[in-house]
Amino acid sequence: MPARPLVVGIADLRRHPGSRRRFVEDVVLPGLGISTAEVPEGASIRVDVELETLSDGLVATGVVRVPWTGECRRCLNPVTGSAVARVKEVFEPRPVEGETYALGDDLVDLEPMVRDAVLLALPLAPLCGPDCLGPAPDDFPAVAQATADVGDGGAAEAPVDPRWAALDGLHFDSGAEDG
Repeated sequence: MPARPLVVGIADLRRHPGSRRRFVEDVVLPGLGISTAEVPEGASIRVDVELETLSDGLVATGVVRVPWTGECRRCLNPVTGSAVARVKEVFEPRPVEGETYALGDDLVDLEPMVRDAVLLALPLAPLCGPDCLGPAPDDFPAVAQATADVGDGGAAEAPVDPRWAALDGLHFDSGAEDG
């Protein structure tokens, strides 16, 4: 029995190309996360794949389910969820980097595939709910309110962001002098 949880013995499958076996396991893989979401410490990742041998390789097809935590992109409150990654990956004795995964003679290590699938399944911009308006929508509206001094017959202008006020004093020459 392999010591690592996602290392699977496949000697019996390799003897009969085209044969299949289901592999289901719950594993804990530490350190999985991106800038906006992560797998909670000690959380179980469910790997449910079917392994099918080819003449010179193996295909793993199935799903990887993972719980995640993060911060809402609008209000920054904690948010949790679960992600499902569908996988169909090829394992070969001579893998092509970024295309296929390594395959041993009698063992296959599914961990690199599971890690990649989990990281790609995590949300890039989590949202606590579709109706989330942010931390204080009355103080920080998402749409700028137009203010106008219509007494002079001018058109309404959006308010100027005070951070850009220093640029109002800059004036550039519009043309080059002819000599």
